Amino acid sequence: MSIRREETTVPTVVTAISDRTLEIVPVRNGDELNAFLRLPWSLYADDAAWIPPLLLERKQQLSKHNPYFQHATFQAWIARRGKQTVGRICAQVDQLHLQRYNDQTGFFGLLEAQDDSEIFQALMETAQIWLRERGIFRVRGPFNLSINEECGLLVDGLATPPMVMMGHALPYYPQRLEQQGFSGVQDLLAYQITIDFAEPRYLSELVAQMAGNVRLRPLRLQDFEQDLAIIKDIFEDAWSANWGFLPFTDEEFAELGKHLKLFVPPDFVRIAEVDGEPSAMMVVFPNLNEAIRDLNGRLFPTGWLKLLWRLKVRGVKTARVSLMGVRQRFQRSRLGAVLALMMITSLRSSGRKRGIEQIELSWILEDNMGMRKIIESLGGVPYKRYRIYQKEIACEKLTGL
Repeated sequence: MSIRREETTVPTVVTAISDRTLEIVPVRNGDELNAFLRLPWSLYADDAAWIPPLLLERKQQLSKHNPYFQHATFQAWIARRGKQTVGRICAQVDQLHLQRYNDQTGFFGLLEAQDDSEIFQALMETAQIWLRERGIFRVRGPFNLSINEECGLLVDGLATPPMVMMGHALPYYPQRLEQQGFSGVQDLLAYQITIDFAEPRYLSELVAQMAGNVRLRPLRLQDFEQDLAIIKDIFEDAWSANWGFLPFTDEEFAELGKHLKLFVPPDFVRIAEVDGEPSAMMVVFPNLNEAIRDLNGRLFPTGWLKLLWRLKVRGVKTARVSLMGVRQRFQRSRLGAVLALMMITSLRSSGRKRGIEQIELSWILEDNMGMRKIIESLGGVPYKRYRIYQKEIACEKLTGL
C-alpha cells in the first residue's frame, strides 16, 4: 500500500536531546508508513477509552485512491529516537479551500506524540516549514485530512470512547500545541442523547401545527444514486455559510456513499420533503467503533467476520448523527425547527427497532445556538468538545531545529 505524498524539500531534521538523537523523517516508503500508522498503539496502551482504528482503513485513507488527493497535496513525517517512533504529523495544502477562501491557509493533522515539548516543536516546525514553502502563511488543524473527515482536537470528554469518524486524544496535547503558539479558533461539540428522549409539549404542538406539509421518508435503495445526490445538494445548501465549510467533490461524496450503502440501514437516513421538495436530511451511522473495539486494528483473518456479525446480526447499541442539514431558506424559521425536530424524533422508532440506546449528534459548531437549543430541549448533553487551532506563520522565524 503506497502513501499519497508530495516530495518535500525539507531535509530530515536532527537535533540532540538529552544525549539522544531526535530525527524527523519524511514518510516515503512502506516501513515508514507502517511506523506512522502504528504509533498510537504505544501511546494509548494505557488509555481505556481509545479504540484501535482499522489499519486497512487508515492505509486506504492515505493512498492514492482517496479522492481528497485530487485537489490536495500532502506530506507525512515521523519522529524517531534511535529505532523508536515517538511522534508523527502530516501537513496538507487543499486547493479547493484556497480557491474558496483565498486566505493562504494550510492544515496539519494526524498529530500524535509522546509527552515531550521538543518532539512537538520539531514536528510542528517541520510541518510549518513545508507549508510556508508552498505559500501558506496560516496553519490550522488538526484535520485528518479535511473538515469533512475527522477534525478538531478532543479537549474535553476524554474518558469516553470516540464514536465512528470522531477522534480521540491524550490529555497533554492542548498544552503542547499552545506552547508552539497555536490558539483555539473554533470549538465543535458532540451531544449525547438517549433513544427514549421526549420532546417538550410546546415542540410537539408546533410539529402538529406544521407537519401537514412535511413528509419524512427513508433512503430508497432502488433510487440510491438519486437520493445520494439529494443529500449532497441539501448538505451544500444548508452548510454553505458555516465556518470553514468546504463542499465534497462528486468523487468524495460517491466514496461516502459506498460506506453509507454498506453500513447504514435505509431507515437510518431521513429526507424531509416540504410540499414535495427535498428540504432537509439526516444520516445516522451505526457506531462502527463499538463493533471494532477488540479487533486491535485488524480485519484478517477473522476480524471481518466478527465485524459483519456485530453490525448485521447482533447490532450495536450506539449510533452517530454524522450528517444533518436544513435548507437555508427554512433556517431561523419555525418550519426549519420543525424539520430538524421531526428528523431527530424519527430516530426513536428506527433506533429502538435496531437496539440503539445512545445517540451522538456531532459535530455542532459551538455558536450554532439554534441547533443546540433544539438538541438540549430533547435532553441532549454536550459531552465532548473538539478544538480547532490556528497560528499565523507569515513573519515567524522557523528553523526546523
